Amino acid sequence: MASDTGLRVPAFTLAPAVLGVALLILPLLALLGRASWSTLLADATSEQALSALWLSVRTGVAATALCVVLGVPLALVIARSGPKAAQLLRALIAVPLVLPPMVGGVALLFLFGRTSPIGQLIDALWGITLPFSTAAVVIAQSFVALPFLVLSVEGSLRAAGTGYEQAAATLGAGRWMVLTRITLPLAAPGLVAGVILCFARAIGEFGATALFAGNAPGVTQTMPLAIYTAFNGAGTGRDTAVALSLLLLATAVLVLLCVRAWRPGAVK
Repeated sequence: MASDTGLRVPAFTLAPAVLGVALLILPLLALLGRASWSTLLADATSEQALSALWLSVRTGVAATALCVVLGVPLALVIARSGPKAAQLLRALIAVPLVLPPMVGGVALLFLFGRTSPIGQLIDALWGITLPFSTAAVVIAQSFVALPFLVLSVEGSLRAAGTGYEQAAATLGAGRWMVLTRITLPLAAPGLVAGVILCFARAIGEFGATALFAGNAPGVTQTMPLAIYTAFNGAGTGRDTAVALSLLLLATAVLVLLCVRAWRPGAVK
């Protein structure tokens, strides 16, 4: 089998490649086959399903906005740091990517819990208890989604370089003008891709949310938690769980299409 470059792909790689594709595609086809198409619309628009969906969207948007506010400056710091500092910061940012989500939930609970110094300070100043609240959902989603935005924007900034920024500064542009007129526009493809990936990761978060925010319907029960609850025999029915799963699948496909459309050099 020849590739576009004219190089032949070794025959022994075809069987594992087909098995790899099957491992990725067949579970999704099984999900589609399990769907009750006659009641899909009713299941997806039931009160409990819509409550979980609306909560996921609201918290996902809030978490994405928080990630943008915190992540873009962090990405800029990493991109403009020296090699050693950038490597260290990049490694720290990537920790939530490899950390089991349940561990992240436990860590957040210990950090913001009622008995922790930060939790007690927040309670004393504002009378707010973060764990098992909607705000906890946003924090948990931000914790797991932030690396996607930071690494995407940082890569875009590094690829753009500093030549245009230096030229603008030489011509008398101030730091704010350079940032808003040069730096951020050049990083726009990475920023858009990072925002999309960040939002998709946020609405799909399960483990950290379950431990830090709980599973209260209408308060902290997002779509992944509603699916888990349904398949454990409580709350919504399994058909509703399948319908919510298909909604998440459709979101994932849409995210991939959007990222591909905004990828630098993408074919129009």
